[in-house]
Amino acid sequence: MDERIDPVQFAGLRNNAHVIRNAGGRVTDDVIRSLIISHKLLGTQEWYVIQHTDCGGMTFTNNEITELLSESLESAEYGENGWYNPSKEGGSAEGQYINFYPIDNIEKTVTDDVTRLKNHPLVPSNIPIYGYIYDVESGELIKVDKACSIGTSCE
Repeated sequence: MDERIDPVQFAGLRNNAHVIRNAGGRVTDDVIRSLIISHKLLGTQEWYVIQHTDCGGMTFTNNEITELLSESLESAEYGENGWYNPSKEGGSAEGQYINFYPIDNIEKTVTDDVTRLKNHPLVPSNIPIYGYIYDVESGELIKVDKACSIGTSCE
């Protein structure tokens, strides 16, 4: 989702990848649905979970975004003390029913997401699933060893 990042370019997959992007690069139910379709109907044979440093998903918790939404549905702003609503009118409590998949530890979320895919009953056991972090400053793709040992070897 982050406009600073082009996964096809940094992974060298031009014209050879189905890229599924969302906030935080997290494995949600919709990502699982898309990956299953990509494999089953389009023949995709390996999957990569790639999240990145300096991600906006590291700047909030579920409780924080739920509270922001309950105050206002307009765009929030980020300041010295975190996120805040410049206007506090027209909010909704419905945010409490959504998991926004915040990131508190990027290595853990990559590992958790690879584990979620590997354990899903509709994901074939022979699909290799790789876990990486993209460092936005260096441009380096960093292997997450624990995620790779769960999903497959990242060698």
